[in-house]
Amino acid sequence: MFTGIVTDVGTIRSIEQRGDTRMVIATAYPVERVEIGASIACSGVCLTVVDKGRDTDGTAWFAVDASAETMNCTNLAACKPGKPINLERPLRVGDELGGHIVSGHVDGMARVAAIRPEGDSIRYTFEPPPELVRYIAPKGSVALDGVSLTVNEVTDQKGGGSFGVNIIPHTQQATTFGKLVVGDLVNIEVDTVARYVARLVQVEP
Repeated sequence: MFTGIVTDVGTIRSIEQRGDTRMVIATAYPVERVEIGASIACSGVCLTVVDKGRDTDGTAWFAVDASAETMNCTNLAACKPGKPINLERPLRVGDELGGHIVSGHVDGMARVAAIRPEGDSIRYTFEPPPELVRYIAPKGSVALDGVSLTVNEVTDQKGGGSFGVNIIPHTQQATTFGKLVVGDLVNIEVDTVARYVARLVQVEP
């Protein structure tokens, strides 16, 4: 489990097809303390560390394998070497829950529909897949590219909808949000509580 608080912005070093897709990511994490088999959220996608190391210049890196299903359902398929990527290590018992409970199981991709300044912050408007709109509520939580965010407003439209979030300067600098442009796709994971509530409403007693 994760909290949606990004703790490093890594850089994709290489991508190689090996049946699955092997991605090597440079990181500031002390990889000596990262176990093989550990989970790391990469752009919001929970992936397993399959290799790790440190170059002679001191640069740390780890490798993960992404299945065809993961590549098809997330924006990792569009990644190229040199691209920055949000990283988060798993929540440990006793850690501060600074965001909200995030599983790392991405529900789909949302498109950046608009970006505009709003005070010192930036307001982003996203268009999620139509089937996910019902799980998004004003003042509720959503994870976008692994970042825990509060929903400002939701606009329902026939066949879909959109929602907006405010990104403060710190989040722009500490995550990949500062590099987003209109038309980009981000990984979206809806709030787990919203998913369960919708299921309870759907099933008749």
